[in-house]
Amino acid sequence: MENTYNFEPAHFSVGHQSYAVVDLLALCGDKLQQLPVVLRLLLENAVRNMTGEERLLAVQSIFDWLDTGTSEAEIAFQPGRVLMHDTTSTPALVDIAAMRNALAEAGVDPTVLNPGLQVDVSVDHSLAVEAYAKPNAATENLQHEIRRNSERYRFLRWASQVLKGVSINPPGTGIMHTINLEQLATVVTTEQKHGQTWAVPDMMIGTDSHTPMVNGIGVLGWGVGGLEAQTVMFGMPTMLRIPDVVGVKLVGQFSPGVLATDLALVVTHELRKLGVTGEFVEFYGPGVSALTAGDRSVVANMAPEYGATTGYFPIDTNTLDYLKSTGRSDAALALVESYAKRQGLWFDGAAEPRYTKCITIDLSAIEMHIAGPKRPQDLLPFAKSGDALAALNFQPATHSATLPKHPVAIAAITSCTNTSDPALLIAAGLLARKARQLGVKVPHWVKTSLGPGSPAAASYLKRAGLLDDLEAVGFGIVGYGCTTCIGNSGGLPSSIVEAQKAQQIQPVAILSGNRNFPGRIHPELELAYIMSPPLVIAFGLAGDASKDLSQEPIQVLDNGTPVYLKDIWPTHAEIQQHVAKALDATDFRRDFIIATANPMWKALQAPDTPLYPWDDNSTILRRPPFAAVTEGSQLGTFKAYPLLVVGDDVTTDHISPASAIPPNSLVADFLVERGDDRNDLNVFASRRGNWEVMMRAAFHSKTLVNLLKPNMPVAHTLHVPSGDVQPIWDVAQRYRDAGQSVVLVAGERYGMGSSRDWAAKGQRLLGIRSVLAVSFERIHRSNLIGMGILPVLMPAGVTPQTLAIQAGDQIEMAAEVAAVKPRASIEVRVHRADGRIETFQARAAVETQLEVELLRDGGVIPSILQKTIRAHR
Repeated sequence: MENTYNFEPAHFSVGHQSYAVVDLLALCGDKLQQLPVVLRLLLENAVRNMTGEERLLAVQSIFDWLDTGTSEAEIAFQPGRVLMHDTTSTPALVDIAAMRNALAEAGVDPTVLNPGLQVDVSVDHSLAVEAYAKPNAATENLQHEIRRNSERYRFLRWASQVLKGVSINPPGTGIMHTINLEQLATVVTTEQKHGQTWAVPDMMIGTDSHTPMVNGIGVLGWGVGGLEAQTVMFGMPTMLRIPDVVGVKLVGQFSPGVLATDLALVVTHELRKLGVTGEFVEFYGPGVSALTAGDRSVVANMAPEYGATTGYFPIDTNTLDYLKSTGRSDAALALVESYAKRQGLWFDGAAEPRYTKCITIDLSAIEMHIAGPKRPQDLLPFAKSGDALAALNFQPATHSATLPKHPVAIAAITSCTNTSDPALLIAAGLLARKARQLGVKVPHWVKTSLGPGSPAAASYLKRAGLLDDLEAVGFGIVGYGCTTCIGNSGGLPSSIVEAQKAQQIQPVAILSGNRNFPGRIHPELELAYIMSPPLVIAFGLAGDASKDLSQEPIQVLDNGTPVYLKDIWPTHAEIQQHVAKALDATDFRRDFIIATANPMWKALQAPDTPLYPWDDNSTILRRPPFAAVTEGSQLGTFKAYPLLVVGDDVTTDHISPASAIPPNSLVADFLVERGDDRNDLNVFASRRGNWEVMMRAAFHSKTLVNLLKPNMPVAHTLHVPSGDVQPIWDVAQRYRDAGQSVVLVAGERYGMGSSRDWAAKGQRLLGIRSVLAVSFERIHRSNLIGMGILPVLMPAGVTPQTLAIQAGDQIEMAAEVAAVKPRASIEVRVHRADGRIETFQARAAVETQLEVELLRDGGVIPSILQKTIRAHR
């Protein structure tokens, strides 16, 4: 059957170099142009990496997809590299270190356990905004970061020295997705196979949900959980159902004043409304050519916010322009262009491939937008921020004499999303210049910051003459990392803290990030708006989140002159003129190399032993109990108490927070009892190497509502047999000691947000055997399976509200090992406290046979251990 298709490689030359390639043209014929580009790339990957009947079935299944635009068939995807950041890599590398211990205890040489492909780790998620609006703020914040995280960073240095293929980009080198765009991505790369040099697409996965940002320059990559990444690191492909592909047709071009951020927010709103969870999204149509690669990357970055796996833009001349502007060689550009054109991967604005479903977005109809104040898909015209806040009907206890009812507490130009495109930072700098010239200053209650994704930003902003203007209005650079976007916003201004305690205000964060869930930006801030970098400065200068900046002045100067947004908003021509002046392609590599040589990082001493020397007294790093051969499957038929019952839109921030550890929390008490300083506990994310801390952090969110019983304290639940309300981990331990199972019941979009695997690990440590939800977000569903927890979809019409679980109710599930298959029916019986039994048929949210095997093994880690022991005994 292999002869049914032509799998012989073709050869082509670029300059004097000859390359072998998968011959997509010969293989597909006319079908090639009918396929979405993302499926052409998956096809290339399958043909290159699979053999025999599996390869034949994969090819035929992709061709069959053309008939219906959907498929139930599975395909193996083998990425060429893995990208991680410090707070997802730390738990993954802790798992690997613990697995080495388990192998040694089983009599296997621990050094056989190494990643099988390149793993790049960026230390970007731990920089907090402590110093701001002052000279040397960036240096101060970096010093704080390395002091607070020195033990964890020494561990990362150990991993890079001992584990093959692990490379660390130190603090200060930028945000992982910006580094991917500027330094790591090749778009087309080479590999040695069967004695030949092959040209292949650069394809990758990352343990961060915003990995699709690199889709903006034509690289196919997406976010996965750290557990799924571990399976890839150790030789198992990522198995996925051949995806539905949603085509987003772009037409027209931007109107004056509109920026890439506005398009990204519109796309997020429209695709959430359409429903694309877990699907691939691909952009096509003539409007694509009107977008720079920087514009495209902003839109691609927000793929997790619109629920998709990808937000893919094919390769074209704009891609090449970006590669050239960031210092890639002429030879690299020639290979990308020649390969893409030879393989049918080059963008054609007139092409109309087959898609599962399509929508059209007219770029000329997009206006200046914001999103919020609680979800990134909640789109608003920028003039309507006050209307949305008024709808919340906040009634202050008393009125503040100096602060508005909805003061801007934080104004942050932050995140890879909107700081990787130089045009957006140039636009912000131009607005700052005009505001400075008019004498507009930031009110005292606003905490301001600029945290670019790349150290090159300082060079090009300075060359454009805009760095001084940004600093003059309070938006000086505070460092190069995720900062406020990930919740590392530091302390709030004292005037905000005091007025909020007096219930005089309802403060709002303003940011250029990608998420604004309640409590994400700061534990005390439930409201936040997402917007473009120049608009962040405008709202920061206004100081009042409820102002209609289309009509009201940003400020009235001391001389009585009103200053309006239209007075300081930069034109497209001004932005382009300054971009041309500012950019120098040599900045990007040079500044990255300088940042990599950080002496504070190099001064950290790390062990070099094959086994990591654990310290039982550490509050940062502990050997996790689930990294053991003895962890078994949780499948079976069981009757369980609900540990929690929650509603819709429960995010991974609710499940496993990343932000600052509240000093008055039970988690803080636990750490202080072990010698830590209550006033310097850092953030939850910094403790992801310590399972005891993270188990206690599970569901630590003051905005999470547990429907089991109203008005329970943060991170508490009901122990049903006794009626006691206790911390969740104490209740879980009581159930475990009594031999009683527990499950969790949830509403729609359970697990939306960040890709953090601790959202699943925490649930496993709490003993949760299954999560029953109306729907799951893709990465969290995968992470649950990776920890051996069965995700189950409740049937239409069944929700936490309709189930109305009461104290004393139990849930019985028939989930025997033999019965759990992809999308299998699962019988659920609700045993009411009054003796009634209600039965319904749910569905296993399991997509592939590999996921079934992981559930049977008890999760990713036991599976890797079992395979390694079998191979080396």
